[in-house]
Amino acid sequence: MEDQRFQDGVSVQLGSGQAVVPDATMVERTAPKVTVFACAACGAVLTEPLERLPAVPEAPDYAWWEAEEMGPPPATVPSGFYAIETEPYGPPLVVAEVPDPVMPRHGTRYAIDGQPLVSKGPRGNIVMNPDDCRGLTTRHASAACCGATPDGGLNQVCACGTLVATLCSDCCLPYELHLSPDHVRAVSSPRPGSNLTE
Repeated sequence: MEDQRFQDGVSVQLGSGQAVVPDATMVERTAPKVTVFACAACGAVLTEPLERLPAVPEAPDYAWWEAEEMGPPPATVPSGFYAIETEPYGPPLVVAEVPDPVMPRHGTRYAIDGQPLVSKGPRGNIVMNPDDCRGLTTRHASAACCGATPDGGLNQVCACGTLVATLCSDCCLPYELHLSPDHVRAVSSPRPGSNLTE
């Protein structure tokens, strides 16, 4: 895993007894890029600098019924990272032919008449740790026993009043924030240690 720092066409001989000192161009090419997301309407920065994961991780196992305090489980995405959701997420929920998770990392859900439901919501959401967001407040959230669910769609609003994300924070659901790609934009790609000016 450590040796992956020197990819992108740069080969490094390890174990030769000689220390490898990357030059400035190697560091520039191989340092992980990070992204900051902002509201597309007003430009307000909404996240900490985040590095992209190749896929959304599986939600951690969490026995919410045994927790001493009610609240969200550990976050699906580690702090400092984001991933792109390739599957539909959020409403509308439509009848499915066979039982399946209603949306990624959620269990099976059924309509009142017992038919299984599946999400036909948008694809391409930017999934991140909710603790890495800034300046968002909850509005229009579909509530559960101790947090928000994604059932009602966008429920996080920027200071300018634009709905930009969906928070999932109930104790028995994955703890995730889904930024809407239609309502946010990448405003910067600073490298680790650089100063963010926005």
